[in-house]
Amino acid sequence: MELQDADATAKHLIRDRNSKYTRTFDAVFEAEGIEIITTGIRIPRMNSIMERWVQTCRHELLDPTLTRNQAHLFHTLAEFDSFYNEHRPHQNLQNAAPRRPVPEPIIEPERLKRLDVHRCDGPGGIPHEYAHAA
Repeated sequence: MELQDADATAKHLIRDRNSKYTRTFDAVFEAEGIEIITTGIRIPRMNSIMERWVQTCRHELLDPTLTRNQAHLFHTLAEFDSFYNEHRPHQNLQNAAPRRPVPEPIIEPERLKRLDVHRCDGPGGIPHEYAHAA
């Protein structure tokens, strides 16, 4: 599969210094005009954000979902990316999504006594989003 077939463009490939990435591996990407950037030596946190996203994607989407073909996979991944960045709560962001503002805390005693929560199905019906009713 070519990047052009997927309507994708890439300028950089960030990879670690594992010996399985040979000079031939790098040459394939450099022939397409993609710059190879290697991570630092003995800096395990450098890849941690992307590795965490891949792990989350596998556990929440790819493991429980049966994909029919490449087009279905790309569609499902695009929906998951939108869900992950616009709706899924992240603990390090005070349970806000990266592309949404931090929600205002509920401090009114009347609203705290009666919290109406509604469930919305995420992509493929697997991940669910819970929100307070308006």
